[in-house]
Amino acid sequence: MKLKFLGTRGEIDIKSRLHRMHSSLEISYRGHRVMIDCGADWLRRVGRIQPEAIVLTHAHPDHAWGLKNGAPCRVYGTKQTWCRLQSFPLPDRAVVEPRAPFCIHNIVFEAFPVEHSLRAPAVGYRITAGRISIFYVPDLVYIYEQHEALSDIRMYVGDGASLRRPIIRKSNGSLTGHTSIRTQLGWCRREGVEKALITHCGSQIVGADSRIINADLRALSVEQGVEARVAFDGLELMLP
Repeated sequence: MKLKFLGTRGEIDIKSRLHRMHSSLEISYRGHRVMIDCGADWLRRVGRIQPEAIVLTHAHPDHAWGLKNGAPCRVYGTKQTWCRLQSFPLPDRAVVEPRAPFCIHNIVFEAFPVEHSLRAPAVGYRITAGRISIFYVPDLVYIYEQHEALSDIRMYVGDGASLRRPIIRKSNGSLTGHTSIRTQLGWCRREGVEKALITHCGSQIVGADSRIINADLRALSVEQGVEARVAFDGLELMLP
């Protein structure tokens, strides 16, 4: 399984050399490529990437609005996501059911509902290629079925909105927003996940000196016993 971070920036105004494009991950396996999320930054650019499929985590602009003019392939999303994207010209739509694994070119995806937004309910994906599994969740407050989502994965790829303090609001009895990197590393520690990458970076990361952020993240890694680092646009990893 090969991972390529096409973009690593959240829904913020500032950009940097390392974080310019809205968060998107390309999964490659045995010559096939699948794109996860296609935010507004990718409008009129997705055709250059030519993915064989696009899988959406939710319908927020920084995750789905790059598809406002259509897509060159089949697009996968939950019923709630498709309700928000009804007007998009996407005739080749596939409906994703939570906890019902589906396969795209020998890459298996399983959607896990997460708390994040009332208007655009989100999921994270457990992704398996061969004997390797990762979990990808760029936006969340928490995972509903955390143990099932994270057990026996090689790597966790999570929400980079805040290092230590969550950005959470309570609305109609539900929590919305983003949990901290520190909390996510705690989940990894409890589930035996040894490595984590941070994407969907917020202003705290994008607007800061990367050396300072990396030092702070190293301290969190030592504290939680999980090797963690910040992903950047163009980063490629091969998981053997």
